[in-house]
Amino acid sequence: MTPAVQAAKKAKVAFQLHSYEHDPKAESYGLEAAERLGLPPAQVFKTLVALVDEVPVVAMVPVAHQLDLKCLARAQGGKKAVMCPPDKAQRLTGYVLGGISPLGQKKRLPLVLDSSAQSQQDIYMSAGRRGLEIAMAPQDLLKLTGGKPAEIVRDKSSKE
Repeated sequence: MTPAVQAAKKAKVAFQLHSYEHDPKAESYGLEAAERLGLPPAQVFKTLVALVDEVPVVAMVPVAHQLDLKCLARAQGGKKAVMCPPDKAQRLTGYVLGGISPLGQKKRLPLVLDSSAQSQQDIYMSAGRRGLEIAMAPQDLLKLTGGKPAEIVRDKSSKE
């Protein structure tokens, strides 16, 4: 059981776990999850770690979209956002890339969830390891993490 699953259980929110066989050659962990689980990409969110004015922040966007760093900085009241170096993101969260979950992190980082999540009954995100997804209502995720919704994706029609 991952720290993400433990956090969801401890908080007593409704959630479901979904696992699939992860392909180490997969180019996009998020798109692989959507494909393997037969889900629309708009319902599967990737967890990214960025630095807003040097402060680590978790940003969650649908897997088929790219994070807009300017929008993230604005949402956090900052001037500039950059992607966090992978090794630092892993150290901060306690998870490996492709398995970073917004739940159960070593140190709870501020979370910004793309506002498109509000139109979904449940969203899927990493449960703390590659090949394991946790689904829950976006409101429950925000409650659990103290996160906030904001528009943080590049043009909605862009693909990665």
